[in-house]
Amino acid sequence: MPEKAHEPSRALERLQREIAAHGCSDRAIALFRQLICDYFKSHGRDLAWRRTRDPYRIFVSEIMLQQTQVSRVETKYQEFIAAFPDFETLAAAPLRDVLGVWQGMGYNRRARALKEAAERVVQEFGGHLPGDEAVLATLPGIGKATASSIAAFAFNRPVVFIETNIRRVFIHCFFHDAQRVRDEDILPLVQKTLHPEHPREWYWALMDYGTMLKTRVENPNRQSASYKKQTSFEGSDRQLRGKVLRLLLEEGEMDEAELAAHLADEDMRLERILAALEKEGFLIREGGQLRIA
Repeated sequence: MPEKAHEPSRALERLQREIAAHGCSDRAIALFRQLICDYFKSHGRDLAWRRTRDPYRIFVSEIMLQQTQVSRVETKYQEFIAAFPDFETLAAAPLRDVLGVWQGMGYNRRARALKEAAERVVQEFGGHLPGDEAVLATLPGIGKATASSIAAFAFNRPVVFIETNIRRVFIHCFFHDAQRVRDEDILPLVQKTLHPEHPREWYWALMDYGTMLKTRVENPNRQSASYKKQTSFEGSDRQLRGKVLRLLLEEGEMDEAELAAHLADEDMRLERILAALEKEGFLIREGGQLRIA
């Protein structure tokens, strides 16, 4: 559908007039659903993890998509699935191998948590991902929202959750002139507007509309009470952690002094970073030598 049909759009204007006059009425819900579904029919994204019903593959995609752009995940997802095609393979893989394939994604804690979650699924559930979001939330690296998104996309369960794109859509459509919008105010609307028979496709549609809004309007999420400006990656501890792990993956094993020489401008923080990585189970330190655990 052409851009002019959406931002601004007559459908959106009708919706916002109805909300201003009558709140979240039945008509407002119908107009909202029509707006989102019409956009999705014309602009829904064709993503690899949407073309499968394999819970493992969907599980991997949801972990990868945490705090990472879809374009980056699209490149790495296929490589990761090729290397680790199921829970059993991922659970049995050395952490070094998992981190090696993960490089370029950032947030290496997610890779380790993904492997640990696979180990739990194999040990406790016979390699079959549980569909209950309360159980999913007990797995490493899985919060309540991610557990619910996995339940929706992998098992088509009509769960209610908010993530950044969903929040953006509801604030833009229902709280257009409001400030400090709380998720507690948004969740009842997510519940009311949910398509109970087709939650998977409905959440896809919401996320795609939210992605579109990101490029067309000033970010509505700035009106959220939970909004926080993202800190700079350049020069951060997260960047240094990534450099350390990348060097160890490339070299196999390094002397601490050698590693410090590679990171001469970072050595004031290096000891603290190494201690944290060791404590978290990423690396092993023996006799001044470092290697991936």
